[in-house]
Amino acid sequence: MRDATCIYDGRVPETRSAQSAATRAYAHTKSAILAGRLAGGSLVSEGEVATELGVSRTPVREAFLRLEAEGWMRLFPKRGALVVPVAPGEQHAVLEARLLVEEHAAAYVVADPVRAAKVAEEMRVALVRQRRAWAAGDHAEFARLDAELHQALVRRGGNDLLGTFYLTLQERQERMTRGSLRVMPAVGAEILEEHAGLADDLERGDLETFGTRLRAHFATAFGERP
Repeated sequence: MRDATCIYDGRVPETRSAQSAATRAYAHTKSAILAGRLAGGSLVSEGEVATELGVSRTPVREAFLRLEAEGWMRLFPKRGALVVPVAPGEQHAVLEARLLVEEHAAAYVVADPVRAAKVAEEMRVALVRQRRAWAAGDHAEFARLDAELHQALVRRGGNDLLGTFYLTLQERQERMTRGSLRVMPAVGAEILEEHAGLADDLERGDLETFGTRLRAHFATAFGERP
C-alpha cells in the first residue's frame, strides 16, 4: 500500500503556488487593461509581467491564455500578447444591451413603490461613494461604482437571467467609462448629476423620464445614444 505521507511530498503546495501565481498574473494584467495602463493595441510580453510580479513565465502564460479566451488579448507566439482594443461598434452594442436590460428592470421596479424606493436608496448610497471617488480623482473607483450603481437597479429587476447577462457587461462598462474620463475629464460631474436624476425618476415611478434620461446619460458618458 502506498505510504500516505507521499500525499504531502510538496507537490500540492507547488501546484497551489502555481495556481496562485497564475491568478495574480491574471488579475494584475486584466486590471491594467481595464484601467488603461495597457491600452488597446499595445503589445505586452510574458517576461515583462513575470518581472513585475516576481514570478516565472509559466503562470503568466496561463493568465494570458485565459485573457485570450475572454477576448481581452490576442497571443502571437514569440512576439507577445496584443491587448485587443474596443472593436468598432462594440460600444454601441454594449449601450444598446444596457438600455434594454435597464429599462426592463426599471419597469419591474416601479410597479412596487416600496421596491422603487429601496432601489433608489441603494443607487444613492453608491452615488455618495462615487462622489467621493470623483473628488479624490480616483477614476478607477469612479468607474467601478458607476457599474455598481446601475447594477443596483438590474439586480432587483425581477429577471435573474438578465441580471447574470448584465454582469458580463460590467468590465466592458468600466473600461468604456475610464476611457471616456481620459478623453473628457470633466464629464464625471455630469454623470453624477444624471445618476441622481435616475434615482429620483425611479422613486417617482416616472418611466418615461427615466428612459429619456438614461439615453441622455449614455450620450453624456460615451458620446452616443444607443
